[in-house]
Amino acid sequence: MSGKDVALVLDVHFARASALPSELADAFHDVYVPIHRNRHIAAAAERAGRERVRQTGRWLVRCGTDRCAVTVGLALLAAVGTADDIPLIQTIGLLSHRFGPLAAHAFARQTGGVEALLWLAERVTGWGRVHVVETLCRLDDPAARPWLLRRACDGDFLNGYFAGNVATVAKLHEALADLDDDSEMVDHVGRLLHQMSDCGGMGLTLAHYPHSGTVLEAHARHVGLLSPTIERYFTIALLAQHLTTEPPEAAGCTAAQQETLRATYLEVLDREQWTLAARAGLATDDNRMRWLADHRAPQLRLRAFPDRGSDAGE
Repeated sequence: MSGKDVALVLDVHFARASALPSELADAFHDVYVPIHRNRHIAAAAERAGRERVRQTGRWLVRCGTDRCAVTVGLALLAAVGTADDIPLIQTIGLLSHRFGPLAAHAFARQTGGVEALLWLAERVTGWGRVHVVETLCRLDDPAARPWLLRRACDGDFLNGYFAGNVATVAKLHEALADLDDDSEMVDHVGRLLHQMSDCGGMGLTLAHYPHSGTVLEAHARHVGLLSPTIERYFTIALLAQHLTTEPPEAAGCTAAQQETLRATYLEVLDREQWTLAARAGLATDDNRMRWLADHRAPQLRLRAFPDRGSDAGE
C-alpha cells in the first residue's frame, strides 16, 4: 500500500545502528514512493532517533542520484527537520513539480515557515505553485496576505485551482481601497477574476464567490485608469467576453451590474491607445492577441479586431 513499503525499508535500515545513509541510495527503486506527506513514512521517521533520521534525510536530499531516494529524504526532513534545514529544502523545492508538495509541508510545520513558503512560491510555476500557494492559504498567516493579494497568480491555467481560495483567504474584498495606488494589485485582481471566471471543476468560481460583484466593479473602475498593456487588454477582454456570453449569475452579479460592467470594460478596450496596443501585439504575433483575433465570441465586437464581426454567423 501507499508508503508502507517505504516505511518498511526505513524501519529495517534504522534498526541497524551501524547502517549508513548511503546504504539507502538505491533502496527505493522497486517500491512506490509518494510525493505527498505520507503517514506511514512519517511514523517510520518518528520511530527512529530524530537526529539520525534528520541526517539521513539531509544526505539523501544532497547526495541522492535518483528522485525516489531524494523524495524519501525530503519526506524525512518534512517529518523531523528543523529550521536549519530550510535552505536545503528550498533548493530541492525549486524542482517543484516533484518536490513541491513535501517542501511545502516541511515549511508549514516550521517556525518561520511562511517566509520560506513565500520565497519558494515566488520562484515556482505549474503544479509546484499550486501546492505552495494552497499551503499558504491553508496556514492563513497575515504575513502572507500582501503577497497573496498581489502575486499568487502568474497566469497559468492551473491557477484556477487556488484563485478563489486566494481571494477568500486574503480578504480581497476588504483590500479594494489599495487599488487606488497599486497597479500591481490591479493587475493581479484581474488575473484572479479571469481565473475564477473559467475554473469550474477546479476551484471557487465567480458564481460562488460572495464578493464577485463588488470586486468586479472595483477592478473595472481602476483598470481604466492605467496605461494599456497586452496583459491588461487580454484580461479585461476575457472578462468582457464572460459578461457578454454568460448569464449574470455566472459572474456573481445582477443583470444591471453585468451590463454596467460589460459597458465599462468595452469602453476601456475601445479607447485609441488600448486599441493601438492590441494591434501592436497582434502585429508581433502575441499569442494572446492572436487568440482574441481568431477565437473570441462573435458577439464580442472589439475595435482592435474589426474584421471579426464578419464571423457572427459561424
